[in-house]
Amino acid sequence: MIPGPIEFEPAVMQAVAMPTTSHVAPDFIESFGHSLEMMREVWLAPSGQPFIMAGSGTLAMDMAGSNLVEPGDNALVISTGYFGDRYAELLKRYGAEVTLLKAPAGDVVRLPEIEAELMRKRYRILTFTHVDTSTAVRVDPEPMGRLGEKYGVLTVLDGVCSVAGEEIRQDEWKLDVVLTASQKAVGVPPGLALMVVSERAMEAWRERKTPSGSYYSDWQHWLPVMRAYEERRPSYFGTPSVNLVFGLEASLGLILREGMEERFKRHKLIGKMFREAMKSIGLKMIPVSDDVSAATLSAPMYPEGVRAADFMKSISTSDVILAGGLLPEMKDKYFRVGHMGAVTQGDILTTVASVGRALEECGYVTA
Repeated sequence: MIPGPIEFEPAVMQAVAMPTTSHVAPDFIESFGHSLEMMREVWLAPSGQPFIMAGSGTLAMDMAGSNLVEPGDNALVISTGYFGDRYAELLKRYGAEVTLLKAPAGDVVRLPEIEAELMRKRYRILTFTHVDTSTAVRVDPEPMGRLGEKYGVLTVLDGVCSVAGEEIRQDEWKLDVVLTASQKAVGVPPGLALMVVSERAMEAWRERKTPSGSYYSDWQHWLPVMRAYEERRPSYFGTPSVNLVFGLEASLGLILREGMEERFKRHKLIGKMFREAMKSIGLKMIPVSDDVSAATLSAPMYPEGVRAADFMKSISTSDVILAGGLLPEMKDKYFRVGHMGAVTQGDILTTVASVGRALEECGYVTA
């Protein structure tokens, strides 16, 4: 029950366990091309350009930054935790002049503040973390897309902890890049960086005046590969993660079989169930309200008198694995519970019972 790697469906693990074939074998080309097509359906981005890369979610972040930013470009980063702060540092590596709008822990940056900054000067790119894995705070993407369109700014949604769990309608909401990693709600073991890029962002990339600052991430190398695989032709720049792509095809198929509307609804219900259960035993959450709380992840705070080390030691004796805090300034004040992908209501009930037992072992009398 950590925020990734999550539990994976048996069909996905069976696909990953197949004997490794060539990256230009007909069955692999078919799997890769089919996965690209299904990504558009999961992202709700029929006009977008998908990319499947061997790497982590950080690579996906890097790929967006290195291809869309040139030295001297203004970048506006909206931070709701550790990963927003990190994106600001990443963009600086590619020469961006970064403005960081940082929310108080557990809250979001309000839209009037973001719009005021967009009115103040011309920005090339606006990035935000949909669900920050360090805080479980969720930013509403739809108004961010509207702001990007209104002010001619490329919008990048870091969806590492949200894609295939939280509601995202990339084309409808005018989001230029939506990126993620395989090991979270997408439901595939770690090792794939995934993104879908709008035609507007691809056109902005084609018009850049300097080469990308990253050789490996350069779309100049990877776009022909993606197009070839989708046309069921062999291609090569770097060797893909063959077995993980087979797993991705299996998982995307399961996601679409459930249906995106049902999947959004299920994650929202499960997230609310867990938060309400934590509140019923007297725990507060890092997010300041349900309006900014994620469906894929929760961050309950320890009650007074319970030490993080004692709680994590106690919970480790159960069949439930949780994650500790991540924000450096308060990492011993809360823990994190992922509830995404194949998670069920039964998993939530088991987790709630284990948390309650561990708290009692630490001397806390539940409310």
